[in-house]
Amino acid sequence: MDNPFKKIFQGMLKPSNPSVLGIDVGSSSIKVVQLKKKGGKAILETYGELALGPYSGLEMGRATNLPTDRLSEALKDLLRESKTSTKQCGVAIPIGSSMVTMIELPKVSEKELAQMIPLEARKYIPVPISEVSLDWWVIPEEPMETSEQSEAQTPEPVLGRVEKVQVLIVAIHNEVISRYQDIIAKSGIEASFIEIEIFSTIRALIDKSPGAVMIIDLGAGSTKLYIVDRGIVRNSHTINRGSQDITIALSSSLGVSIPEAENIKRSFGAVQRTDEKAVVDTISLTTDFIFSEANRVLQNYQKKYNKNISKIVLAGGGLGYKGLLELAKHSFEVEVILGEPFSKVEFPAFLEPTLRMTGSEFSVAIGVALRRLQELP
Repeated sequence: MDNPFKKIFQGMLKPSNPSVLGIDVGSSSIKVVQLKKKGGKAILETYGELALGPYSGLEMGRATNLPTDRLSEALKDLLRESKTSTKQCGVAIPIGSSMVTMIELPKVSEKELAQMIPLEARKYIPVPISEVSLDWWVIPEEPMETSEQSEAQTPEPVLGRVEKVQVLIVAIHNEVISRYQDIIAKSGIEASFIEIEIFSTIRALIDKSPGAVMIIDLGAGSTKLYIVDRGIVRNSHTINRGSQDITIALSSSLGVSIPEAENIKRSFGAVQRTDEKAVVDTISLTTDFIFSEANRVLQNYQKKYNKNISKIVLAGGGLGYKGLLELAKHSFEVEVILGEPFSKVEFPAFLEPTLRMTGSEFSVAIGVALRRLQELP
C-alpha cells in the first residue's frame, strides 16, 4: 500500500545507491533490512535485529524508552553488525508516537476540506494544532455494483441530506519528528522519509485484494490492531499488553528470572503438554485477553460497516514462540495466517527455514525498504 501521507517528512535526497535500508525503531528492538533492485525485483542483501533492553540496563525483550544518544548508538551498532553497505533509507516510528483516526465531513471541494480538517482535528488532538504535523487523505467511495438487484436497491436521494466523505487523518507531534531527525543525523544515515509503522506493515503484508483484513501486530509492550479494506486503513486500535507481559507473568508464576522466563516462553511456548501445563496456562492469560479484545474490535467493525473480515494476519516480534498461531486459530471464527513479509523479496534458499520462523518480526522494516526502493529511478 502506498503511504497516503507522502507530503509529510519527505526529504530532498536523491538516491544514488541501488541498495536501500528499511529501519524499524521499536520499543524493545531496532530492526533493519537492506534490499536492492535487480530486474524489477526486490533482492534481500542483509537484515538484522538488536535488542534495546541492555542499552538501558534491562533484559532482552523488554520495552524501553532510550534517550536520543543511546538510541542512535544502538542503531549504529546494528548497522555495523548487520554489515549494511548504504546510508540511503527510510525510517518507521511507532504508532504510539502519532494519532491516526477516521472522521466524516461534508462532501465539498478539496480546497474547502483543507480548511475544515485542521478545525475538525482539534476535537481529537489533545495538544494545540500548531504543535503537530497534520496530513489527511479522502477515502475513495465503495465501488458501485452494476447488477439489476443492486440498482433496484439503490435508495432514493433524501431532500436536504448532506453527502459525507470519510477522511483519514494523521497527526505527529513536532517534538517526535525532531527527536527522530536527531537520531537519523547522529546515526550517519540519510533518510528520505519518516513514516508511521502502520503503513509499513500494510505495505509488507497486504495485497490490494477484495475483502477486509485484520492485522494483529504483537509487540513487546503493546499489540496493534489494524483493519484494512481495499488497501485502505479503516480502523486502528492499540492493546496495552504484549509479549513482555507474558514473560513477566511466567517469571512471577514460576519463580524464575526474567531471562529464564523468556527462554521458557520461546522453548516451550503454548504447546499443550502435561508436564508444562503451568506454562501454557500462564501464556494463555495474556493471549486470551489480547484475542478477546481483538474479537471485540473485529465484531464492532463488522456490525458498523455490515462487512465481514475475510482473514486475520499475525505479525510482530512477539510471535517468537510455539503454539501462538494455534491459539489464535481457536480464538477466531475467521481464517488466521502468519504474515510472510519476505514473500515480497527474493533471498537465498538456505535462509527459507529461518525466515519462515522469524520473518513476521521484520514486517515493518521490509515495508519501509520496499517504499524506499520504489523511490529509486
